[in-house]
Amino acid sequence: MSNRQLKISVFRYNPNLPDDKPRMQEYQLEEQQGMTLFVALNKIREELDPSLMFDFVCRAAICGSCAMMINGKPRLACKTLTKDLPSEITLMPLPVFKLVGDLAVDTGTWFRDLQVRTEAWVHTDKEFDSQALEDRMDNETALAIYEPERCIECGCCVASCVTANIREDFIGAAGINRVARFMVDPRDKRSDAQYFEVVGNEDGTFGCVGLMACDDSCPIQVPLESQLAWVRRKMALAGLKL
Repeated sequence: MSNRQLKISVFRYNPNLPDDKPRMQEYQLEEQQGMTLFVALNKIREELDPSLMFDFVCRAAICGSCAMMINGKPRLACKTLTKDLPSEITLMPLPVFKLVGDLAVDTGTWFRDLQVRTEAWVHTDKEFDSQALEDRMDNETALAIYEPERCIECGCCVASCVTANIREDFIGAAGINRVARFMVDPRDKRSDAQYFEVVGNEDGTFGCVGLMACDDSCPIQVPLESQLAWVRRKMALAGLKL
């Protein structure tokens, strides 16, 4: 059986070139066994068009760099097999984030700002002792912290979020998931009232419209729906006590 011929239509635009204009460019490529879109894009860049811009690092769904819109859905190119797609494939950059060029977007600046806004570090008055043993933690608590920590900051949940596409200040599921991680950490001494100041508003948990596209789009199945619901309930109760 001969391999399929893939027609890959890619968004092209370099905002750093004054005369460049957004357009779609088609590439013809022979499908190989076990081919991912990551492999396909590298073949295009190495054999057909070295000017094509897209991001990648790990090839193992760990770094989140190769997230893009694949036939209208935010997914990781390294985790998407071409055999699971039709022979005609359309690739677009993730929305919400600043475009670097073609399929490459700047997720780093967005997530760095998110860490600052959510104060994503352990808040404690305990003085650090480099000679002390690590604090013991039971397995249940450690797993509750580990679950939101699995986020690879790929931006798929943000790109699929209705509110994030409308309002640039919304922290999205990634931000609320990040806050949930510290809420369950016994080392963090912030009160619910203090967390309310961070996410108890329309830019935080109350800005979510509940479509849960973020949960559907997460490539590593972080339980974003559960995290959103849990944080919203806690913030609603905290708001009633203020």
